Amino acid sequence: MIQLSRWKVTLVALSLVFGVLLAFPNLLSPAQRASLPGWVPSNALNLGLDLQGGSYLLLEVDVAAMREKRVDNLVEDVRVSLREAGIATNQITREAGGAVVTLADPSRQDAAYEALSGLIGPVNAGGAAERQAQRLGQGRVRLSFTQATMDSMGSTAVDQSIEVVRRRIDSLGTREPSITRQGAERIVVQAPGESDPAALERVIGQTAQLTFQMVDVENSVVDAVAGRVPPDAQLLQDDAGTPYLVKRRVLVSGENLTRAGVGADESGRPAIDFRFDGQGARRFGEATATNIGRPFAIILDGKVISAPTIQSPITGGTGQITGSFSIAEASELVNLLNGGALPAPLTVEERRTVTAELGADAVAAGALSTALGFVIIVVFMFLAYGFLFGGISVIGLVLNGILIVAAMSLTQATLTLPGIAGLILTFAVAVDANVLIYERMRDEARAGRSVIASMDAGFNKAWGTILDANLTTLVAALIMFMFGAGPVRGFAWTLTIGVFTSVFSSVLVAQVLLAYWLKTARPKKLPIAE
Repeated sequence: MIQLSRWKVTLVALSLVFGVLLAFPNLLSPAQRASLPGWVPSNALNLGLDLQGGSYLLLEVDVAAMREKRVDNLVEDVRVSLREAGIATNQITREAGGAVVTLADPSRQDAAYEALSGLIGPVNAGGAAERQAQRLGQGRVRLSFTQATMDSMGSTAVDQSIEVVRRRIDSLGTREPSITRQGAERIVVQAPGESDPAALERVIGQTAQLTFQMVDVENSVVDAVAGRVPPDAQLLQDDAGTPYLVKRRVLVSGENLTRAGVGADESGRPAIDFRFDGQGARRFGEATATNIGRPFAIILDGKVISAPTIQSPITGGTGQITGSFSIAEASELVNLLNGGALPAPLTVEERRTVTAELGADAVAAGALSTALGFVIIVVFMFLAYGFLFGGISVIGLVLNGILIVAAMSLTQATLTLPGIAGLILTFAVAVDANVLIYERMRDEARAGRSVIASMDAGFNKAWGTILDANLTTLVAALIMFMFGAGPVRGFAWTLTIGVFTSVFSSVLVAQVLLAYWLKTARPKKLPIAE
């Protein structure tokens, strides 16, 4: 095993070259990295929130509000569907997961069931539909979400919220944000370098539910303000507090929006241009064609932005939202619309700001602890195994550090303060492998075996122990990475990289260097046996 083979020398040399190339940009400033030639890697380590400073938010997804909204939409679908089918109802009772309809004519139960069955919709990948229709007897039918759908709403809402939050933060230019799930209905957002948590919270927390609904011109707004709101309408206001009575039925929603951008209206004031997808363009065209001369409301998060009158059919799938926007407000709203609507409201449970000064202190403390740990290990190896064997361990240790930084730069991993702890731990793990190998060599030499036999036995017999120890560490790191969050995952990721690099540097590098020493010096006895 202790042989100076060509493939081992080549592998060590290549790892050193690529490691230095990938780790080198971390020593340069951003301007210097930008000026590097295109073939030179320019990725550097991303510093986490605790090292760079930034904002921390703990958000809770209001799943109950989302369920309420979806059930409200289902009730309105039932109301509109039966009205269009010409089926009269005495009462529509809202339930926790759906609606029960009491028919005015019980003999039309089958017709009502058929009408509601059309609202069940397509089946999902598992072959099950989201909704179900039932005959209850005595002139009653029910349309409701299945229990499986109700149970999955929470998990689905959190997953969708994470993606929406990620897109919104990316639009701010924040580098390497950490957005993770915590528990069943919570999301942790860490935005390194973002010093204004209020701006971050404002962008993240706004639901950005955009809908287009017809204004109810058949009923009185005054009556609605007095509390007499029709069952198929709702009372909303604009920024100035002007009340609007609008139909509950949504003509087109922001889900059909493909693009939004900042434009200008006829007076040159900031406006928002938008474009629908094919389905949205068709529905918007049909709605405007059948309602010429009537006003429709553009509603964002329950507030009326504008209520223009339809002058002619809008069939191109494009339009413009006008209002009293500033350029900054229009730009922020465009980012929200392009990022998508949140499926449920988000509540901020905790907010925290880490200043750049505190991050700099953490970097300095981490660098000091790493350097101190490295020096202690170097001194120990020199005292225990001399300058030859101890020096070889130190060379492997330096290469190990370079490879860890290179791997983290290549994968664009984020280095946190716990990650620095993982880095120091990998140094100890790497040296531990060398200690096992050297002690085995020492035992074999003291037993009277030759130098080459002692060295070969040291690598062969210690390898099993090294492999078992590192596999155990790797399993623990993977468990922490899978089930941990935030700093725990940063520690686990650094430790995982360190397991692979430490085995490589402590075993393969030591083999190559000791084989070269054995070939050139041809010693009569092992130095560490004395």
